[in-house]
Amino acid sequence: MRTRVGLIFGGRSGEHEISIRSAKSVIEQIDKEKYEVIPIAITKEGRWLNPIDSISFFPEETQKLVDLKSFNHAPITLSPDTSHKGLINLLENIVSPIDVFFPVLHGTYGEDGTIQGIFEMAGVPYVGCGVLASSCGMDKVIMKNLFKAAGLPTCRFVWFLRSNFESDKKKTLSLIKEKIGFPCFVKPANLGSSVGVSKAEDEQSLEKAVELAAKYDRKIIVEEALKMREIECAIIGNEDPQASLPGEYVIRNKEKSFLDYTEKYASTGNNEFVVPAPISNELVQIVQKMAIKAFKAIDGSGLARVDFFLKQDDGRILVNEINTMPGLTDASGFPKMWQASGLSFQQIIERLINLAFERHQDKSRNKTVYEN
Repeated sequence: MRTRVGLIFGGRSGEHEISIRSAKSVIEQIDKEKYEVIPIAITKEGRWLNPIDSISFFPEETQKLVDLKSFNHAPITLSPDTSHKGLINLLENIVSPIDVFFPVLHGTYGEDGTIQGIFEMAGVPYVGCGVLASSCGMDKVIMKNLFKAAGLPTCRFVWFLRSNFESDKKKTLSLIKEKIGFPCFVKPANLGSSVGVSKAEDEQSLEKAVELAAKYDRKIIVEEALKMREIECAIIGNEDPQASLPGEYVIRNKEKSFLDYTEKYASTGNNEFVVPAPISNELVQIVQKMAIKAFKAIDGSGLARVDFFLKQDDGRILVNEINTMPGLTDASGFPKMWQASGLSFQQIIERLINLAFERHQDKSRNKTVYEN
């Protein structure tokens, strides 16, 4: 009997479209003889769609790979009731048990610990990091503070709330100029895929950059702009994580100062993801060790992608950030790095599902009632 995988995608996030692409890749690459995929789309407004309506997000050739004979068009929800352990048909109150959930959700309400909390309440296995690691890995400020506490080097940064900026723009901009200077990068603290990110060269562009970031988050982080190369490393595992060969995004268009959303996911031809990254064996080992250390610093599990800066002036490696549900699209670095390290996409998916069961079984050992 095949394992039923509840593949959740879409969501209330600026990375909604990337999530759909990741889900498409999982459907196409998963071992159909071992796993039965149940697609569950979440709209931008937060509605959970039944599996039959969910497959409409994919092209026809992908839809044909999904067998949904046991479902109808009735609305569904994931109940936190541990006696259900699956999807509830809201019209007929029929339970559809799911063996393991695979939340291919990026960004807000998916990668930040919120949906992981629902899984924990429901008592079901799920792929990826837990509530704490997901929330810490999503918030760039908390994340960097944990890295610093673990002895990992990071770039200089400051952060502030949207309300601080709106109540006193002059004071906030002065803080940035004093602590960071120009050029600098302005980012929403809780988002990925370069959504809402921009580079500021002067005070005028800085104000516009903060206004853009503030559209996506109440917390804004500003980092120093470095002359560097962007190195990435993929992690798979629970308590004994393994690191892949590192990869590197090479920007061909020299006018581009960083990889924005379009450059990352559109076929512009202006960038190439090279793996293995063209760095020394010594640096490869340093990156791998630091990636594992960063993963453990947030108490990660399942998978993550750790991003680094390789400074061009002194050759130092700095940890930039960690992504607890990295993109799984055909353009994403995570599967490419593991493929170069000897794991096919199909093997990656199977490994992640097995890790989900392993973590769930281990957590099930915890007593939730005090016994004298």
